[in-house]
Amino acid sequence: MAARGGSFQAEVLSRTGLSPHLLRLELGGPSLSGFVSTGIVDEWVGLVVPGQYANRFYTVRAWDGAVLTLDVVLHEHGLVTEWAAGDCVGDTVTITAPKGSFSLPSEARWVYLVGDLTALPALARAAEELPPGLPVRIWAEAPAPLGGYFPAGLEERGDLVWAGPGGDGTSRLAALVEGLPWPDDPGYFWMAGESSQMRAIRSFLLRERRLPHSAYDVMGYWRAQTAGSRRAAESVTRS
Repeated sequence: MAARGGSFQAEVLSRTGLSPHLLRLELGGPSLSGFVSTGIVDEWVGLVVPGQYANRFYTVRAWDGAVLTLDVVLHEHGLVTEWAAGDCVGDTVTITAPKGSFSLPSEARWVYLVGDLTALPALARAAEELPPGLPVRIWAEAPAPLGGYFPAGLEERGDLVWAGPGGDGTSRLAALVEGLPWPDDPGYFWMAGESSQMRAIRSFLLRERRLPHSAYDVMGYWRAQTAGSRRAAESVTRS
């Protein structure tokens, strides 16, 4: 049964570390029987953890009709990080109804996907669910490559490139995107990560690449506050 406002109560069924920076939570329970996926590859939900009232937004890594999988980035600080760092299995959380924004144009002949650690769930889900035969290339920025996270064969074919952040840990995605080779055929560009990097890329796509708005989607998932300090992700611009 859905709770008030189109939200759902869910129980944390499992907690699995995927890397020092990424944690997988599997959520389930009878209340999720009314949960309906949008089918959009970058769909997200709001997550409210025990003792808190504010949403933090996370990409739906997978939904099989009974279990909802969320991959959570562990930051130095943050409402969800502090909760997820402990033994959260068995806790009850609140999930909001899903929303998504990925909108592939019918004329697209290729897809570029770019993102930092917070975008990995959406990048991987898109790689799995986009139409077969559509060329997809991915650039993923992370402290270290995460083996087995993406579909097999992507990296071997050169369609998955891992990029490290700057020496001070800051994102370098804007510079990376400015140096990409761009096909002449129409395509679709999707990117998510730190908000200031996303603003720079929106300007580049509009002014330098002159892409129509329908040909790209660039989302700020989190905002760097000060040097060495980040606010816990995926809550900055999603609504």
